[in-house]
Amino acid sequence: MHRSRFTKIVATLGPASATTERLRTLFEAGADVFRLNFSHGQHEDHRKRVQQLRALEKEYKHPIAILMDLQGPKLRLGTFAKGPMELKKGQRLRFDMDPAPGTAKRIPLLHPEIFKAAKPDGLLLIDDGKVRLRIVEHDAETIDTVVEVAGPISDRKGVNLPNLVLPMSPMTPKDHKDLVFGLSLGVDWVALSFVQHANDIAELKKLVAGRAAVMAKLEKPQAIEHLDEIIEQSDGIMVARGDLGVEMPPEAVPPLQKRILAACRVAGRPAIVATQMLDSMVHSPTPTRAEVSDVATAVYDGTDAVMLSAESASGDYPVEAVTIMDRILKSVEGDPLYRRLMDASRREPEATTADAISAAARQCAHTLSAAAIVTYTNTGSTTLRAARERPDVRILCLTPNHDTARRMTLTWGVLPVQTEDAHNFADMVQRAVRIARQQGIAQEGERLVVTAGVPFGTPGATNILRIAYV
Repeated sequence: MHRSRFTKIVATLGPASATTERLRTLFEAGADVFRLNFSHGQHEDHRKRVQQLRALEKEYKHPIAILMDLQGPKLRLGTFAKGPMELKKGQRLRFDMDPAPGTAKRIPLLHPEIFKAAKPDGLLLIDDGKVRLRIVEHDAETIDTVVEVAGPISDRKGVNLPNLVLPMSPMTPKDHKDLVFGLSLGVDWVALSFVQHANDIAELKKLVAGRAAVMAKLEKPQAIEHLDEIIEQSDGIMVARGDLGVEMPPEAVPPLQKRILAACRVAGRPAIVATQMLDSMVHSPTPTRAEVSDVATAVYDGTDAVMLSAESASGDYPVEAVTIMDRILKSVEGDPLYRRLMDASRREPEATTADAISAAARQCAHTLSAAAIVTYTNTGSTTLRAARERPDVRILCLTPNHDTARRMTLTWGVLPVQTEDAHNFADMVQRAVRIARQQGIAQEGERLVVTAGVPFGTPGATNILRIAYV
């Protein structure tokens, strides 16, 4: 089941992808990682999806990664006494902590952390930024604003505060319960919403305690101010362009996407570009040309994965969305410009044995026109180093750890296979050759570039490079 492409596809599950047959079709169409969005659905729904995916994993004898996405804090307006209300430009409006239904003069906003963070000239965005208000005065219990961008507002609409740092944890009581449940199911990745600084990730990692890899969703401008620290603390990054595009000017998002992906590449962290990639396919069998270009741009930027949200979760054409995504990725990766961009963006390896071996493996594979690079790894660190080099051949990740095999399915160019670790040099070569042939990525007469660590089975000890003949 290896893919004839390097970039991976993440498909979000929902009502449109609930049956075992639909999951099988999505997997065969090209989905590599499946996302469970804990903003929606009941625990039993998610349990059933995990059971179905693990059954598919056994059927295809191929690791499948499951990403649980925590909801995070949702800031919302209260209710209105007379239903929806139309705001006019220049109108003054007060927000307060009184739970009484809102009127034309005041609206309940029952989030004390907002009042603690409020400052003059701060912005309140309502309904994904469709309505914008600027703070003119505030105290511990009230915020007075003036409407800058008019429009309708109604009960429970979402609120964003782009230039305010909120004194709150991204983990809500619901998230804590969901996390315990998700870890009990054996999810492979946990994504944290509305990360503001590296401590948010550190808090989650303590709770996860190594039972899954941790991903930071970059949705707030404050996270960009601490980008390097967040990447360093995280196991992976999601460029969540939906909320990011609400809290920042939309024209700022494309260069920011490039900056984040470049930083992830340097750090050797897998990255996902997400949100509205093929949004028109929620109700259309084909995407717009602009959406195709958007997906292609993320691939040219070197992303590890691209993600479908509503397209595969609740859309009318989930399989078609995965299929066209797969076609776009293959088309871009077949463009000579793609290879030139990957080579041009490569950084000098760090002065470590493991980095030197990984850089040499890429060069050997290119010079010898090898069929693949084979990495032996326990934790995945060797494979991540190989992927950071963006070689022009695929990376066969051999690991005795089924958790590592599943997590590596998210990483660029990696085909993970669970197997015993090598026992000696002869076994290292023979096992690599045998599995490469079984997986269909090498044929007789071709060569493999094999990296491993001696003593065998020692995490982080990559110090061997061998050329193997098939």
